[in-house]
Amino acid sequence: MNQLNRIVSKINLLPRFARSRALTTFFGKTVKFVGTANATVEELSDQRCVVTLKNRKRVQNHIGSVHAVANALIAETATGFVVGMNIPDSSVPVIKTMKLDYVKRSTGDMRAEARLTEEQVEAIRTQEKGEITVAVSITDAENKEPVLAEMVWAWTPNRR
Repeated sequence: MNQLNRIVSKINLLPRFARSRALTTFFGKTVKFVGTANATVEELSDQRCVVTLKNRKRVQNHIGSVHAVANALIAETATGFVVGMNIPDSSVPVIKTMKLDYVKRSTGDMRAEARLTEEQVEAIRTQEKGEITVAVSITDAENKEPVLAEMVWAWTPNRR
């Protein structure tokens, strides 16, 4: 278990109503851009992360939906946090590839859910370096998937 996993495990012991706020506050201060965008970390475990973003004026595009880059942010955030839960403290995670296909117009608030398989968790925890494709779905307020995303994360030994 790495340092991030230990912190999140303690946060996850809080009552359900307080967990999301504590996770969001912690990550908003740790990863400044996530805090700036006001993304909300709804839940985080070793294998799953859910990040949401309200459709507010500051994150909208010219047609009133959540901006393309804001959708990329929540997908990268959800996948990065779930990978980060498993990276040994001696390694550093790095986004290698982001592929997003915007297939339809989104409606309302957005939600990104990232998942790792047990095999992926094992690989991250036991291999000194490597890369994986993290499954992530991005859905809107109508539970449609307007953005199809693929995120490839790598990890290497920390040189510090």
